[in-house]
Amino acid sequence: MMNWSRVDLVGVGLNATDTVIPVAEFPGRGSKTEYRGGTVLPGGQVATTVVACQHWGMTTRYVGKLGEDDAARLHMAAFAEAGVETQIVTVPGGVSAQSLIVVDGGGERTVLCRRDDLLTLRPEELRREWVVNARMLHVDGYDTEAATLAASWAREAGVPVVADIDEIYPGVEDLLGCVDYLIASRDFPYRLTGEEDLPTALKLMQRRFGSRLSAATLGEHGVLAWDGDRYWSTAAYRVPVADTTGAGDIFHAGFIYGHLQGWGLDRQMDFACAAAALNCMRVGARGGIESVARIEELMASGVRYE
Repeated sequence: MMNWSRVDLVGVGLNATDTVIPVAEFPGRGSKTEYRGGTVLPGGQVATTVVACQHWGMTTRYVGKLGEDDAARLHMAAFAEAGVETQIVTVPGGVSAQSLIVVDGGGERTVLCRRDDLLTLRPEELRREWVVNARMLHVDGYDTEAATLAASWAREAGVPVVADIDEIYPGVEDLLGCVDYLIASRDFPYRLTGEEDLPTALKLMQRRFGSRLSAATLGEHGVLAWDGDRYWSTAAYRVPVADTTGAGDIFHAGFIYGHLQGWGLDRQMDFACAAAALNCMRVGARGGIESVARIEELMASGVRYE
């Protein structure tokens, strides 16, 4: 039996090849808009989080699925360059996940996704050794059954689970029952609980699924979290924004990095907000992954939104 090396972080979830298309204004319905070109870059929720953590000196493993195409080769090259260990299931003749990302003049992105059903990661394609030989597991929940199995293995082994959830996928509640740190997109708590007040929705979510923390990232409004005893709110940093693609992915990476450093929650969330802000200053999901020193510099002297 192979002896698997223990890593700081294992990520099980999405990758995507992003074609970033800048426009002056987002096109209105029925309009025609010119653009000068698109930039093809590697992205994807979990894949980007893993690469950022590796960039900051952590050891990482990415578990996912790719087709047999140029996009797959782009991803594998990016993982290799970053130093990420990969456990990739390849679909012969398959088409890897693609995203068209339209970025307006203010840096706000709109995403069009395309994913072949053959690229769904299935539970039987996972190996327990990939998951439990880590200090932390990160999932996005898209391939819900596989993510749930991985999270259940992690829970049994005492490995904390972080989740980046933005949709109510079929079966997602089973996954949420295995999550320790649920950091969702801004509208997910509303849709999951039916509660219109965000602080109440976060509290309901945490109590219902028993997580250590429930939180929502709020763009320029920062992040709000509930830990079972009190709320934590961290303001976002005010920076010149080129592209918001990947901001949430980098936030999760910052949170994971801080957690594994043993920091308090307030510093974890502050580091995550600063890392996400700096990433928004460059094009692409991974375009602005800065050094830990540069992130801490922004934390020390940066201007925040109120």
